[in-house]
Amino acid sequence: MKGRDLLDLADLGADELETVLEAAASMEDVLARRIKKVPTLRGRSLVTLFFEPSTRTRISFELAGKYLSADVVGVNAAAASVQKGESLEDTARTLEAMGVDAVVLRHRAAGAAELLARCLEVPVINAGDGMHAHPTQGLLDLYTVRRRKGELRGLKVAIIGDLEHSRVARSDLIGLTRLGAQVWVAGPATLLPPGLEGLGARVAATVEEALREADVVMALRLQRERQQQGLIPGGEEYARCFGLNRQRLALAKPDALFLHPMPLNRGVEVTSEVADGAQAVLFDQVRAGVAVRMAVLYLLLGGGN
Repeated sequence: MKGRDLLDLADLGADELETVLEAAASMEDVLARRIKKVPTLRGRSLVTLFFEPSTRTRISFELAGKYLSADVVGVNAAAASVQKGESLEDTARTLEAMGVDAVVLRHRAAGAAELLARCLEVPVINAGDGMHAHPTQGLLDLYTVRRRKGELRGLKVAIIGDLEHSRVARSDLIGLTRLGAQVWVAGPATLLPPGLEGLGARVAATVEEALREADVVMALRLQRERQQQGLIPGGEEYARCFGLNRQRLALAKPDALFLHPMPLNRGVEVTSEVADGAQAVLFDQVRAGVAVRMAVLYLLLGGGN
C-alpha cells in the first residue's frame, strides 16, 4: 500500500483490509505504553486539511502522526487562503511544494479527495467527503467489531437511521460485506437511498426486522445539516419510530455490540440508557480510531519495520 491514496474502502480488497486491521492491532500496543512514541515516521510531514467541523477524526489523525514521530500541521480552512478565493488544488499544491509527505482531507463535496489525489504526487487520505465515503471510520468500526467478536464473517450487523446522508454507512457496508458479514439496514423511507442492495445490504421492512438476532447494532446520526428539505416530521417522531432504546436493542442478541460514529443526538437516534449501557462500545471506537489511523499512515508512508 506504500505511496497509495486512501479514498474509499471500495478500492481495497479483503486482504488489504485485513492488512490494515492487523497493523492497527500492533499500533494499539503502542497506545498501551506509558510513552506513546515510536520513531517510525520521523522526518515525515503530514498536513490535516479540514473544511468541515471535526473532533474525533481530526484529533485522532494528528495524534496518530505524532505518536509515529511525524511532523503534523493542522490547517484550519477558515484561516486558509481558500477564503480569499484560492482553489483547493492550488492550496494542496502549495503544501506539496513545501515538502509535505501526505495530506488528510475532509471536505463537504463528494469527490474532493479524489480530485486532490489526481493533482498531487503524495498520498491523499480521505477523512470524509460529503455524503460519499469515510474510509478510516469504516476501518475503525471493522476493527472494533473484530476485536470484540474475533471475526466478522457470519455476523449479522444492523445499521439503523439516516443512510441517505451517511458516508459512514457506505464505508461500513463495503467493508463489512467484503469481510463476510451480513448487513441489514432500516430507516425512514425518505432516508434510504437507492442502490443499497447493490452494496450488499438487505433492506428490512421494519427496524425490528433488522434488529432481530443481530450481533452488532449501529445507529446513525440524523444529519439535519445535509438535508435540503424536511425529510422527516421531527426528532420526536423519529425517536418514536426509529430510535434505539432498551426495548428495541433487546431484539438483538444478548451479547450484541452497540456502535455509533458520534456525535450523538441523545434522545433522537439513541437513548442515553443504550448509549451509556454495557453493550455500547463507543469509546472503544474512539480508541480504535487512533490505532487505525496510525496503521494507515504507517502503510501508506512506508515507515519500515
